[in-house]
Amino acid sequence: MTDLDWGPSEEARLATIRDDLASVSTATACQLLIALGWRNAYLRDLRPLQELGLGRRLVGRARTCRYLMRRGPEGAHDPVARRVSPEIVLIESLAPGDIICIDALGVPTAGIIGDILAARILGRGAVAAIIHGAVRDAPFITEVGLPVFAATTHPAHSGRDVVPVDHDRPINMAGCQVLPGDVILADDEGALAMPLDLAESIAGHGPQKEALEIWIRGKVAAGGSIHAYYPPTPEKAAEYTAETGQHAPPINPTREMI
Repeated sequence: MTDLDWGPSEEARLATIRDDLASVSTATACQLLIALGWRNAYLRDLRPLQELGLGRRLVGRARTCRYLMRRGPEGAHDPVARRVSPEIVLIESLAPGDIICIDALGVPTAGIIGDILAARILGRGAVAAIIHGAVRDAPFITEVGLPVFAATTHPAHSGRDVVPVDHDRPINMAGCQVLPGDVILADDEGALAMPLDLAESIAGHGPQKEALEIWIRGKVAAGGSIHAYYPPTPEKAAEYTAETGQHAPPINPTREMI
């Protein structure tokens, strides 16, 4: 039994907003989420092993796995038991567009996935893997091509210090509560987790805010004053509308504006 509550309706809703959400940076999305009262959506200090590239964002459905500290000696390798181990069951059930999120307690001395599991995660169609802890085989993971976010790397295998206990349950990911079915937005600054309804709100308001800030940056780079452009005065807001055909959204939105 898992806590994943997801069907064709949710899949269609995510598909509708995926491109718009992917046009929003995590910085912009974080500001909008804070305005809505969501202060702890950021997965702290979990960064990509390899840069995604300027402006590239990942969007996907969260699938979760939880680890706990090992209590005693590691047993002999059992191929039969491994088939029903929570992380393997989860990996083998991933669907295209998923992002696997593994809470390994932030333990820095046990590599949770390596290149072989990364290859299988990618083969299942997953968008990325996010590890609250360490990964191993890091140079080969980057060769596989799966975007992987982690706190650190370590050559030891996961069983050295931690054990998987369940999947598709709520987890703690570096200070952020992540539920199975949450929407993940990730870029080179890190990753955010949010419920689907909030993701729809961010996708609806984020692109306009992103476009305005790019315009403002251009004006400031050309010599414009912060006092005039950030936030834009009524005159500069009118300038934005004249140049782009769009109304300027608020730089610092409130809950009522979103």
